[in-house]
Amino acid sequence: MTLTPEEGRRLHVLTLLEGTRITVTQAAEALGLTLRQLRRLRGALRREGPAALIHGNRGRPASNRLPESLRAQIVTLARGRYAGLNDHHLTEKLTTVEGLTVSRVTIRRVLRAAGVVSPRRRRPPRHRSRRPRKAQAGLLLQLDGSPCAWFGPTQPPCSLLAAIDDATGAVLAATFRAQEDAAGYLRLLHTLGRTVGLPAAVYTDAHGIFVRHAPHWTLAEELQGHQDPTQVGRALQALGIHHIVADSPQAKGRIERLWNTCQDRLVAELLLAGIRTPGEGDAFLATTFLPAFNAQFAVPAAVATRAYRPVPRGCDLERVCAFHYVRQVALDNTVRVDGVVLQLAPGPHRRSYARA
Repeated sequence: MTLTPEEGRRLHVLTLLEGTRITVTQAAEALGLTLRQLRRLRGALRREGPAALIHGNRGRPASNRLPESLRAQIVTLARGRYAGLNDHHLTEKLTTVEGLTVSRVTIRRVLRAAGVVSPRRRRPPRHRSRRPRKAQAGLLLQLDGSPCAWFGPTQPPCSLLAAIDDATGAVLAATFRAQEDAAGYLRLLHTLGRTVGLPAAVYTDAHGIFVRHAPHWTLAEELQGHQDPTQVGRALQALGIHHIVADSPQAKGRIERLWNTCQDRLVAELLLAGIRTPGEGDAFLATTFLPAFNAQFAVPAAVATRAYRPVPRGCDLERVCAFHYVRQVALDNTVRVDGVVLQLAPGPHRRSYARA
């Protein structure tokens, strides 16, 4: 038998010891052995030669090895009655139907040794590389929402929506909502435009709030060649903000890590402050939590100049960050929106808007 690298190292150290090039103490320290173990190993080497360094269990079957009859039965069942089952499913069938209690790892080892491959090939994880931060604050904001029992286990869970700057990690706006909804994101855009300005781009997931997923196209959409945007998508277009959709949660890791921190710190801070409602929570975020959070965790951008744009002159931010609906005016100059009837006032010279 050939020696393993560890056994070869032991032989080398013992050879140096036999040649009186090192002391017994030095050899014991190099091999990590006690003096008694070293003397025993040295005597075996003198009597039997290098073969004495080979572990005694090498080449012997393991004491807990499955009997050959059981191994053959597993392979026969895998190739016959249960052909095509994956390893986990096969393990369940062998346990519940055949009464063979064998672990999935052992079954996998037995089948691979017999040349039986799994019918389902699992792809290795995709390689991901770290994306550096943007150089300037305002070049990219990440938007996302996180459902959690923010106000304690006795209160109903809700969603926290937030916007984080990719360059600095500063949380610029956040709001509590009963659930992740378009109204919450429109509120974030309104807060951003009113406080820090408009970013060059936002990074979100492919939630239906941001991206249309309906396969149905209206006739007007077919004629114009593209689907109408969502309410949030329309607001982003009106404000000149580029929208980037992430392919995976890992792609927007900065805001995903923010949720880990908030679900640890913010829940505790809200509890200490005795806050139990979303309205109180929004005020606490703006005045207390976010300023302290940004002071502790935000980092300076590589380029000091900020890339935020002011809201364009003449742009009504309130109007842009509202819901827009298309309705046809009835003959009595009324429109219906979610079951509410709105009466339109007459136009110039008492003009009617019927069928408009």
